[in-house]
Amino acid sequence: MKIAEKLGELITAMVTPFDIENRLDLEICGKLMEHLCESCSDSILLSGTTGESPTLSDEEKIRLFEYGVKNYGDRVKIIAGTGSNDTRHSIELSREAERIGCHAILLVTPYYNRPSQWGLYKHFEAIAGEVKIPAIIYNVPTRTACNIDSKTCIELSRLHNIMGVKEASSNFRQISEIIRGCEEGFLVYSGNDGDTLPVLSLGGYGVISVASHIVGSDIKKMITAFKKGNIKEASGLHGRLLDIFYGIFIATNPIPIKEALNLMGIKAGTCRMPLGSMTEIELEAFKKILRLHNLIE
Repeated sequence: MKIAEKLGELITAMVTPFDIENRLDLEICGKLMEHLCESCSDSILLSGTTGESPTLSDEEKIRLFEYGVKNYGDRVKIIAGTGSNDTRHSIELSREAERIGCHAILLVTPYYNRPSQWGLYKHFEAIAGEVKIPAIIYNVPTRTACNIDSKTCIELSRLHNIMGVKEASSNFRQISEIIRGCEEGFLVYSGNDGDTLPVLSLGGYGVISVASHIVGSDIKKMITAFKKGNIKEASGLHGRLLDIFYGIFIATNPIPIKEALNLMGIKAGTCRMPLGSMTEIELEAFKKILRLHNLIE
């Protein structure tokens, strides 16, 4: 089995639970990780964008990584979100993740400073060159105002420990070019739940998911059905989950998915400012979707 494949097909980008005073809540973190293990997650990403990485201090990130590795590292693979728009800072945090024992790192494209394609290549090359654990690059231009084009991604796939990409551009030509041109063993993960089945059909490997917090078992069934050639079953599951896939973005991620967990009894808390909470209109519309799928009463 190739190194990256050990991370599995279904990776959950986990929210970061906060208590009533908006402090990191490791007790709830444990309950949530237990829930994700039971819901077919192969790996858990800590301190990704869904984990509110922009508002987490390095100390909080390290505590999360340590907790995940110590308590759940023998059941799922722990992936550390260590990317930022500062190459030096990303290297330091990636080294810490490796020291702690995380199984891989996720590196988001630098945001706001908008590097060139050459700058992107050198950024990821520099970070990956400082650690031995696998690295997944994360392309999410709607969040970062920066896109890793297919040529750059193909070049990055030739580096020894850059093992995959989380592609959230929804640019299916670009994704197709990456799958066609990247080194063998380089894995393409959908970065959007609603794109998972289309990406699989192009030759993608799996998904780094938000919806798997609440419908992980069904997403895993969809992936398995597709790979076994049961296209009708996979398509049916995709159609049934479609309202969830897009409903969890009725407000800025991760506001809705945290609220869904709260309603389901896993008290993940609210998001830190400047995100805050859903409006009453958004909340009622979201509850309707959750009720239709029997996720809440």
